[in-house]
Amino acid sequence: MKNPIIDILMPAYNEQNSVQQVIMEIPDVVRHILVVNNNSNDDTKTYAQQAGAMVIDEPQRGYGKACLSGIAHIATFNTAPDILVFLDADYSDYPAQLKDLIRPIIEDDYDLVIGSRAKGKRESGSMTLPQLFGNWLSTTLMKWIYKTNYSDLGPFRAIKWDRLQQLCMEDETFGWTIEMQIKAAKLGFKTTEVPVDYRQRIGISKISGTVKGVFGAGYKILWTIWRYR
Repeated sequence: MKNPIIDILMPAYNEQNSVQQVIMEIPDVVRHILVVNNNSNDDTKTYAQQAGAMVIDEPQRGYGKACLSGIAHIATFNTAPDILVFLDADYSDYPAQLKDLIRPIIEDDYDLVIGSRAKGKRESGSMTLPQLFGNWLSTTLMKWIYKTNYSDLGPFRAIKWDRLQQLCMEDETFGWTIEMQIKAAKLGFKTTEVPVDYRQRIGISKISGTVKGVFGAGYKILWTIWRYR
């Protein structure tokens, strides 16, 4: 793949304190940065626009819902991207590592690349014990049931646009990342992981930062693993 068109999709809910910093550190190999303002009640939208991102509004809360809305919007572009990268707006990932993330697609024709926090360097406190346990349990269950070799459900990931369309993604909440990985395995996609570093996010996590979020995400992930078995 020579000179691919690369777009970024960034769901954002109340990330006014971090979204600009994330956008400013994205390498210039990217064509469009699309921020999906997921019913924020702060100035996330304004800050993202000021940093040069395209912004659309998705009033229905949910990580997966924001991703689905962003994908639908990108599908209206006159020219589709070759690669779509998913990146969180909380500054926990390192945007500069995007080049490492897309390299297996460009050089070795992989379909899906997961940024693995388990294989990278994690700042102390960047992942809570429930997150670490949930990742271990989820990837272990997928290995048993779907014969996969994932080490993480990391949200920093890249996928070929045409392959993404084949997945027919549906989940609107916490099951989005694992749905993608399970479906990719079932369809026989060429998938790999690259190590990515991880730091403490700016602000409080909407998932790991609340008891409701932890249990909600855990239940949805386990249900998704069982659903597609």
